[in-house]
Amino acid sequence: MDTRSIGLLILRVSLGGFLLVGHGWSKLLGFTDKMDHFPDPLGVGPRVSLGLVVLAEVLCTAAVVVGFKTRKAVLPIIGFAAVAAFIFHGDDPFQKRELALVYGAWATTLLFTGPGRYSVDEQL
Repeated sequence: MDTRSIGLLILRVSLGGFLLVGHGWSKLLGFTDKMDHFPDPLGVGPRVSLGLVVLAEVLCTAAVVVGFKTRKAVLPIIGFAAVAAFIFHGDDPFQKRELALVYGAWATTLLFTGPGRYSVDEQL
């Protein structure tokens, strides 16, 4: 039994599911309502900012959950988490930045470990 890969599977599916369902899905479904007033911490425009966050929180996170192109898919997640923690919430108390830091640490861990045996990457 490959307990390391089971642990990575649990990590990918649980935290990926939390990010996808708890954050990304609502942004995707409410895209047209949010696109003109979404925060724009990088100065690229609210629509582009929202699009990049949806890409990371929905598409990339779904790829990580199933373990597809995992090491590439976590890069946008790491990026949005860093922007959220250090730019958007940069002046806020730690509690406001904590969740972004957790997701960033999760994605960074998977960048170094890969998805494990129980993943699409492994099957390909």
